[in-house]
Amino acid sequence: MKAIRRFTVRPVLPEALRPLSDLARNLRWSWHTETRDLFQAVDPDGWRACDGDPVQLLGAVPAGRLAELAADRRFLRRLTAAADDLDDYLHGRRWYQTHPRAAEFPAAVAYFSPEFGVTAALPQYSGGLGILAGDHLKAASDLGAPLIGVGLLYRHGYFRQSLSRDGWQQEHYPLLDPDELPVTLLREPGGSPAQISLALPAGRSLRAHVWVARVGRVPLLMLDSDVEENGPGERDVTDRLYGGGSEHRLLQEMLLGIGGVRAVRTYCRLTGHPEPEVFHTNEGHAGFLGLERIREAGEAGLGFDAAIEAVRAGTVFTTHTPVPAGIDRFDRELVARHLGDRGALPGVPVDRILRLGTETYPGGDPQVFNMAVMGLRLAQRANGVSTLHGAVSRGMFAGLWPGFDTEEVPITSVTNGVHAPTWVAPEVFRLGARRIGASRAEDALTVGGSELWHAVEGIPDAEIWELRRELREQLVTEVRTRLRASWRQRGAGAAELGWVDGVLDPDVLTIGFARRVPSYKRLTLMLRDRDRLRSLLLHPERPVQIVVAGKAHPADDGGKRLVQELVRFADDPRVRHRIAFLPDYGMAMAQKLYPGCDVWLNNPLRPLEACGTSGMKAALNGCLNLSVLDGWWDEWYEPDFGWAIPTADGDGTSAVSAVSAMDEDRRDDLEAAALYELIENRVAPRFYDRGPGGLPHHWVGMVRRTLAVLGPKVLAGRMVREYVERLYAPAAGAHRALDAATAGDLAGWKARVRGAWPKVAVDHVEAVEHAPAGTAELGVVLALRVRVALGDLTPDEVEVQAVAGRVDADDAITDARPYPLKPAGGPDLEGRVVYEGPLPLDRTGAFGYTIRVLPSHPLLASPADLGLVAWPGAR
Repeated sequence: MKAIRRFTVRPVLPEALRPLSDLARNLRWSWHTETRDLFQAVDPDGWRACDGDPVQLLGAVPAGRLAELAADRRFLRRLTAAADDLDDYLHGRRWYQTHPRAAEFPAAVAYFSPEFGVTAALPQYSGGLGILAGDHLKAASDLGAPLIGVGLLYRHGYFRQSLSRDGWQQEHYPLLDPDELPVTLLREPGGSPAQISLALPAGRSLRAHVWVARVGRVPLLMLDSDVEENGPGERDVTDRLYGGGSEHRLLQEMLLGIGGVRAVRTYCRLTGHPEPEVFHTNEGHAGFLGLERIREAGEAGLGFDAAIEAVRAGTVFTTHTPVPAGIDRFDRELVARHLGDRGALPGVPVDRILRLGTETYPGGDPQVFNMAVMGLRLAQRANGVSTLHGAVSRGMFAGLWPGFDTEEVPITSVTNGVHAPTWVAPEVFRLGARRIGASRAEDALTVGGSELWHAVEGIPDAEIWELRRELREQLVTEVRTRLRASWRQRGAGAAELGWVDGVLDPDVLTIGFARRVPSYKRLTLMLRDRDRLRSLLLHPERPVQIVVAGKAHPADDGGKRLVQELVRFADDPRVRHRIAFLPDYGMAMAQKLYPGCDVWLNNPLRPLEACGTSGMKAALNGCLNLSVLDGWWDEWYEPDFGWAIPTADGDGTSAVSAVSAMDEDRRDDLEAAALYELIENRVAPRFYDRGPGGLPHHWVGMVRRTLAVLGPKVLAGRMVREYVERLYAPAAGAHRALDAATAGDLAGWKARVRGAWPKVAVDHVEAVEHAPAGTAELGVVLALRVRVALGDLTPDEVEVQAVAGRVDADDAITDARPYPLKPAGGPDLEGRVVYEGPLPLDRTGAFGYTIRVLPSHPLLASPADLGLVAWPGAR
């Protein structure tokens, strides 16, 4: 028979053990080794049975065992030390509080994301976006940055993956009970659950409770629509991550953005947490948060245009996709029906909302509402997630800033990082701690500092190589365990699986490949020439073994076919001891996989990998990268760290060139051949080239350089410090500068400038050389004199620039540099102003210049902010 309701009956902890509950409810245990060791000591068998989840452990530990521990003085001393350490971590002054510019930093930042990968015990993630968001919160906690995370609590999370007998992906959606998760329900003072409500069409309402996960110092608020007051459709809004049709996704994103802001306000009211001065939108899914803040500003008396300025000032938008297909786009009528006076945003004019998401650029679709376009229009600061991705994003969204060169589009980049305490194997940490001490090693993982990482260079080759073999051996054991379990799920009997004990070899070069399975990541590129791959796997002197994992989206049959193709190859008795596909890729598997691999393979279609942080996690464990020059690898690749797979279609700086520059099959054949060549002739020989004592000194040297030089670069701590200093602090300053009156003045000024701009023009340009006539030599200075028509604007409302640099065959300036010009007097009777200034000829070769006029205001974050520019002859 089946129960109609399930719940967990928890034991009452003895008074002496009460701190265990606090330790279990703060997710710092997920990256704090000493706390995990303490829980393992509670019940080693139970710890393994619950996959290292303290909440489940405490719900299952026998009362007799608790009584034993309450009388165990040694355990109680360890418990007291762990509780004191957590208290110090939560309340001590850290990097954020002690920074010389701390007064400029925001009192709080609200960080919105549709998914968060904090720990396998809280499965609210599908892939890199969620893992990145989780690492962002953890690093912020380590640094003392006052973030509030905002997401949704999906009752089925993302799917669990298994395989059919013939290798086809199968999805399972286990029900998650919040009472069995490391979360706490946010409650009002009287004890009732705090509730968020959104009005929906036809008089319906979408209500949600708020669950709070403690990620170290950072609260993560997760909205849950599975509440009794909702109708069946509304209860299912937070049923699963990235599920359902267009309206379902719209409701999820409304709850995340609009409901998320309301949840933040409720949380701050109930806990006294400082109100956020900055709102960070992690991808367009959460973009509706800007509309809710506009509604709030309207209630406070601001008009729509002034409200936009107030909201933009304190908003940061991060884009994670390099292709338009990766952006959420909704039918305009669907959006209009759910927002406005009869929907979730009463008082906010629907026509103005729709205008924010309209694709106004050439090639855009006027019938859709683009979430990324809205996100960019409602954020004064925006960034991509690697240097290359920033360039791709500027190209992709350049149409929003017409008249500006792509490189001037106001989208910067902050390269992603990974949370080292989460992803560095304990064995690797202990090796470093023996050199510099545990405290300094912990600082190296969290705050960073290249001098601490360079201590790795003093570790003898033998110690590093011994560690690498130990980690490889652990991976072999893990793979065999998971492979046997997978085959049992596929219907194999125990008698059929004796061969699993011979899968992989701890002394063989091990390559890892694990990620989501969209087509651009090219899971099966390694299978282009199967005979060549077999020869690599079975090489008599320099064999290779490969561990592969990955999930295809449930609706992506093409991705599922790629998984099946790989699985069927790995099932071949000739090679199955050298290549394994592990189903159900997630955080728990990844934490075993990265340290145990010698080489991390990444072969996306350039430049479609925005960043690709899996290779970073591998590098932190001494794993070398073998990757296409895309994402972060394009930025930091050096031969000391690994190998670059050549691409077949040039520099690949745009998604168009990557996809259409040549026949796709031809491109994949060429790049696969380059991959085989690298493995056979460069990677494997270096791994197996042994010197005295059987040590591969050159290989170990690359491992050492990877740790010493890449280590401090790929840290999430470095990433969060960049966000704080380059984006959060300026956004907080802009927010503080824009009170209601100032926001209204700025909105009025922008409206006036837009109305006056058609009359702005460059009427005349002349240049005088400060050199003998007819020469244009390096070092010569041109004296520019420019007459500009300003119409109804004044000189202090514009900036006039000479823009100069080398020119190509079409006279396009390729490395433009601006040189400001100054007014030489007041306007004449026709409103024209003369501007003058020097232009040095500081570069040789073909050189050119032009003149432009831009709006200027002290509260603009970028000269391109209004998308207005006047050029000679453009009138």
